Amino acid sequence: MDNLEVATFGAGCFWCVEAVFQDLKGVQSVVSGYTGGKTDNPTYRDICTGLTGHAEVAKITFDPNTISFEEILEVFWTTHDPTTLNRQGADKGTQYRSAIFYHDDKQREIAEKSKKEFATALWTDPIVTEITQAPQFYSAEAKHQNFYKDNLNYGYCRVVINPKIAKLKEKFAHLLKSNA
Repeated sequence: MDNLEVATFGAGCFWCVEAVFQDLKGVQSVVSGYTGGKTDNPTYRDICTGLTGHAEVAKITFDPNTISFEEILEVFWTTHDPTTLNRQGADKGTQYRSAIFYHDDKQREIAEKSKKEFATALWTDPIVTEITQAPQFYSAEAKHQNFYKDNLNYGYCRVVINPKIAKLKEKFAHLLKSNA
């Protein structure tokens, strides 16, 4: 499919971001990884030091004829807290920052417009989400891919990811694949 697009988001732990986006209609793949820092070929251990500058992210490949970038952004804004700097829940550090890594000028424009709209629609505190051109993306290790679906009974999945999935199903049922 030549018409696929890519969106890259940081919204806390990449296990959460991956789980939220992988069951949306039109999403072809979601890959957990790292971007936005200065270290080449970082590992999870490197990221956890907080010294690489990278964020944990999900790279989402989607069909814009099925789901728009605007709809994907609406899910992004709704399923994490973009008002907490370098933190999502108990996950703290720059690797957990809220970020949109745009892939072209159209995505940048849409992201900036969306940020302004959701700043007043959903949140009372200021949004701290960075909007930055997508740099080199590094895939995370295999054990971090599809983590939620492969580890449904893991404590973090039950306590942190399940509420995000419940919110997704409640607010965005119309965007979910039929088997989700």
